[in-house]
Amino acid sequence: MSGFTHFNDKGGARIVNVGEKPVTERIAIAAGRVLVNRETLTLIKSGGIKKGDVLRVAQVGGIMGAKRVPDIIPMCHPVMISGADIDFELDEGRCSVEITARVCCNGQTGVEMEALTAVSVAALTVYDMCKAVQKDMVISDIRLLRKNGGKNGDFVRSEE
Repeated sequence: MSGFTHFNDKGGARIVNVGEKPVTERIAIAAGRVLVNRETLTLIKSGGIKKGDVLRVAQVGGIMGAKRVPDIIPMCHPVMISGADIDFELDEGRCSVEITARVCCNGQTGVEMEALTAVSVAALTVYDMCKAVQKDMVISDIRLLRKNGGKNGDFVRSEE
């Protein structure tokens, strides 16, 4: 299991000990999209979805997702996040809801999983809110755009 940090010397699962790492500012930004049809995009834009304001509900869902990462992703540390922000853009050309999440903390481990989970839950919430009018939506391209802080340094996705 050499090279994998979440396994002990007997091959069992473990949470990595970050106790010796210094507290630093950590920031992660992730993105994803929900591909919808033109009718669904129009309903989201106009507020015509019967369940309510799709983007506001998805925003709250994404923030809640960021806060619950250690409950749903094995081996993730509970992180005291200091901020989480979810933004949406309706892309008329692609016919999509573009989602971006920014999560930050001052801690001993990063918040990449929190940002990725925030995007994922926000996308799932968009799907849930709109499934009565469209069942073939596609959630796609969930990815880390950048991260700052930590012993491995900064990361910026080159294609963005």
